[in-house]
Amino acid sequence: MSILITGAAGYIGSHTCVELLKSDYDVIEVDNFSNSKFEALKRIREITKKEPNFYEIDILDRKNIEKVFAENYIEAVIHFAGLKAVSESVEVPLRYYHNNITGTIILCEIMQKYNVKKMVFSSSATVYGSPKKLPITEDSPFGPTNPYGRTKLIIEEILRDVYTSDNSWSIAILRYFNPIGAHESGRIGEDPNGIPNNLMPYITQVAAGKREKLYVFGNDYDTHDGTGIRDYLHVVDLAKGHLKALEKIMSGKGIDVYNLGTGVGYSVLDVVKCFEKVTGQKVPYAITERRPGDIDKCYADPSKAYKELGWKAEKNLEDMCRDAWNWQKNNPNGYVSHAKM
Repeated sequence: MSILITGAAGYIGSHTCVELLKSDYDVIEVDNFSNSKFEALKRIREITKKEPNFYEIDILDRKNIEKVFAENYIEAVIHFAGLKAVSESVEVPLRYYHNNITGTIILCEIMQKYNVKKMVFSSSATVYGSPKKLPITEDSPFGPTNPYGRTKLIIEEILRDVYTSDNSWSIAILRYFNPIGAHESGRIGEDPNGIPNNLMPYITQVAAGKREKLYVFGNDYDTHDGTGIRDYLHVVDLAKGHLKALEKIMSGKGIDVYNLGTGVGYSVLDVVKCFEKVTGQKVPYAITERRPGDIDKCYADPSKAYKELGWKAEKNLEDMCRDAWNWQKNNPNGYVSHAKM
């Protein structure tokens, strides 16, 4: 029996594949490489010495997604596939709504047809929007401030309706805070297309001399240094959270939601300073205007995940900075090889 991972070559998907394979799960990978590279899949095999099945398919391609279910005995799905850039979602909202929501509906319909009713869904802390109270618990009010966050919230509601209509489903919704870092081997990491949307790959590219300076979006937020505060967690800790959620859905029925974060907030400049201290690399920066949809502060109360899943983040900000730089240093141009396996 296999675990299907959609978006398997992506940043979080690739790290989760490694952790699943290390824990002796059979894995089937699906990706369309819209924001990922084929090389990541080769590196997964290199790290784990295992050969999972791979299908190059778009999540909107119903016929070929169904083929994956017809050809394999799938027991559960970890669903990462989706567009994920906040600022891009503001520019092209219809693309985000169509891709993320329609793709998930297609996946759920096929799962239902093949009686595969166990899913771990990759949601986001963006569903909370600008929080009224910190830390954020799973019961905090919703209020996404951008189309990306709204797609995640709509999908969560769809999954709740699916469970209400058929209580034999077992679903874990994971609301991630801000994953950064890379696998300690330096072989897989975050490799964005073009200009990075996320803080850490931008910092590492500036430190490596690929970009002149870091642009800090706003220094007039209500925080200790005026820059936005986020709950950064190591991507390997996040990947391990998926294993814990998978164990939970395998052992019963129901639908539940978990915050995955450290419970500690760091500002943009806190991260820059920590990175400089750990790596000895200078990161010149310039303050620029706020981005649309960004908020002051956002950090988790992760206690429910600890209580119910037995998961908590183990790595600290220094580990995250060190591993992110190790990845950048060893892969100055990211996953440069596009050779097929």
